[in-house]
Amino acid sequence: MKFVIAPDSFKGGLTAKQAAIAIQNGIARVYPKADYTLVPMADGGEGTVQALVDATNGKLITEKVTGPLGDPVEATFGILGDHKTAVIEMSQASGIQFINQNTQNPLITTTYGTGELILKALDYHISKLIIGIGGSATNDGGAGMAQAIGVHLLDNKHHEIGRGGEALKHLAQIDMTDIDPRLAKVQLLIASDVTNPLVGPKGASVVFGPQKGATPAMIRILDESLTHYAEIIKRDLNQDLANYPGAGAAGGLGAGLLAFTNASIKRELILLQNIADLRNKLKELILFLPVKVVLIIKRSLVKRLMEWHWQLNLLLQALQ
Repeated sequence: MKFVIAPDSFKGGLTAKQAAIAIQNGIARVYPKADYTLVPMADGGEGTVQALVDATNGKLITEKVTGPLGDPVEATFGILGDHKTAVIEMSQASGIQFINQNTQNPLITTTYGTGELILKALDYHISKLIIGIGGSATNDGGAGMAQAIGVHLLDNKHHEIGRGGEALKHLAQIDMTDIDPRLAKVQLLIASDVTNPLVGPKGASVVFGPQKGATPAMIRILDESLTHYAEIIKRDLNQDLANYPGAGAAGGLGAGLLAFTNASIKRELILLQNIADLRNKLKELILFLPVKVVLIIKRSLVKRLMEWHWQLNLLLQALQ
């Protein structure tokens, strides 16, 4: 008997790998001599780094970077088993978990630490960088990230503007002269299923600002600042991102990555990569092993099996 077990993570409970092991242990009570192949899954959100590292026998790396409020935080990213691909969750550096009701203020939170994390990943001589964007505490359009990787965001006196979404209203010029040259040699992929534009009634500030602590007055300031930011990007970089689908993801980090790097947005990228890995595992089983049953357990089925565990034995008997 052969089983392929492919669960997603359970937020706040189990990583995808832990879930796969738990499921294997449960099935093994009925089929202790079966062969098991575990394929942890992820969809680009929380747990993506862990799942892809586990699935490819990669490694986790933890570094100190700048948090959304400017204080140092520890952030973890992954180098996958091919040693050529790094995967980052922006929330590791700039996530909403670093703020609370007393400290939340999207006028000043920054993605600077996400940019630092990108530079840390480049130190491993990668050729591909996957960035999962979501769960942010920020609304700065990725400006902090841009400053960290070497972009100069200047005011009308040729001084660097401050950090945070409100500071964008002072932006007068973008200077790309000192951007890290390694970025030009790396394929950068944004994993996101958000389609919101950067500004407007469906933009980053209006839709996502309130969950980061933005009041109605803050939302107006942030949307006006991002609108100005988009105008300067269009003028200096010849990129029109104000209404670009996905530019509003992670408080506008999508726009920043699109503007200042060669990034492209790949919706469901992580899930597709996992499906490809899963397909390879199934192909190996089918081609090289005498398969009697291949059982693929996805999130919805796992939940049902956990809720009605007594059905597991009946299910396995039915598959015989």
